[in-house]
Amino acid sequence: MVTSPSAPRLRSKFLWTVSPPLLRGLGKVFFSLQVEFEAPPPTGAYVIAANHYSHFDAPVIASGLNRPIRFLALENLFIESRTMNWLGTGFGAIPTPRYRQPVGAVRSALGALASGEVIGVFPEATRVSHWGTRTPKRGAAWLAHRAGVPLIPMALIGTGQAMGLENKVKRAPIRLIVGEALDSGVGVSTLTESWLDWMTGTIRRFPGSEVSGPPRSEWDGHQG
Repeated sequence: MVTSPSAPRLRSKFLWTVSPPLLRGLGKVFFSLQVEFEAPPPTGAYVIAANHYSHFDAPVIASGLNRPIRFLALENLFIESRTMNWLGTGFGAIPTPRYRQPVGAVRSALGALASGEVIGVFPEATRVSHWGTRTPKRGAAWLAHRAGVPLIPMALIGTGQAMGLENKVKRAPIRLIVGEALDSGVGVSTLTESWLDWMTGTIRRFPGSEVSGPPRSEWDGHQG
């Protein structure tokens, strides 16, 4: 089992100092990246919950905020690729198992939130072609509720066209919508429903932003 790595401070500081402005610049040049804030994010700890079309999603979110984010990432990424292990460790990602109970990941995430950090979660738990392909999990809402911190909804628009399930890069406009903080004190079920309503309404504002073809996910061949 992979345990959550403690990123070397110098590497982490370097990556989080250099990467966001670099990603913003590249995003604007190649993908006409736009970031829209419905409200300023909180200054303290919070949980990000976003839809998941692409490997571009985490970098786009990172480019839109001026602070480090500890994303929950599947642990196989740390095992299968030395490059991804180096980057994941450096950026402070938290390895999360797909098929086992994520006890260690949950403890690491709650500890980070207690220390005032930001946690990033993709509740669909896999990349999809269309919003609604997979029923999102409640983990992001549970983390926010348990830690007593806000849940920040974020909608990624166009990343599936820029680099979707086929992992082929194309020129396509990308937009990140950062929603208003949702109060986690309402409970996990209500919080999840509020997030789902916001995500559905926001993505519907951009018809044609998803790829053509039937809904599918990265793990259709594995999970049926």
